[in-house]
Amino acid sequence: MKIKQCFCILTIALFASCTQDYVPKPKAFLRLDYPEPKYNIVTLPEEKASFKINTLVDEVMANPITSTTKTYGINLKYNALKATVFLTYKSIDNNPSHLKSFLRDAQKLTLEHTKKADEIPAFPFEDSTRNVYGLLSEVKGNVASTIQFYVTDSTNHFLTGSLYFKAKPNYDSILPAVNYIEKDIRQMIETLKWEEQRETFKY
Repeated sequence: MKIKQCFCILTIALFASCTQDYVPKPKAFLRLDYPEPKYNIVTLPEEKASFKINTLVDEVMANPITSTTKTYGINLKYNALKATVFLTYKSIDNNPSHLKSFLRDAQKLTLEHTKKADEIPAFPFEDSTRNVYGLLSEVKGNVASTIQFYVTDSTNHFLTGSLYFKAKPNYDSILPAVNYIEKDIRQMIETLKWEEQRETFKY
């Protein structure tokens, strides 16, 4: 009798455990904590412009690019974040047609992401004291480039930039890094000085 009672109790316990609903663990994203940014000044080739970048940037690579005007490519590499900000400097040469062409190309690059982007909020920037005018676009969604921007003085200088990650696009997982680097990009724009102003405006 005792054996039968134990068997019944065990059977009920097993049955109860088998009928419990299985609740999968919710997806979680890695929490990433980044150091408080510290900034150094970097100067573009031929001292066309200067601005502040985060000391977390491991490499600054600059290369001339064949173009109709003097053009340089500058890469700011964040190895720890597997990210790179690709910059391109172009000389306008006081030619309105060059400015129009550069603006069209910069806007075209952003528009190419509209098919995959959830939204693309844009933030204009204007500082008449330093002659810095531009636009920063946040490309939200699983896209290759999550931030794109350009700044210009409208007569001599034009600088564009795009943020890329060396990883499969997954906006939710890289969002902390995007937000961190976006602050660096804003710092870059807010501290940018063209060659004509480097002696006039001190950091």
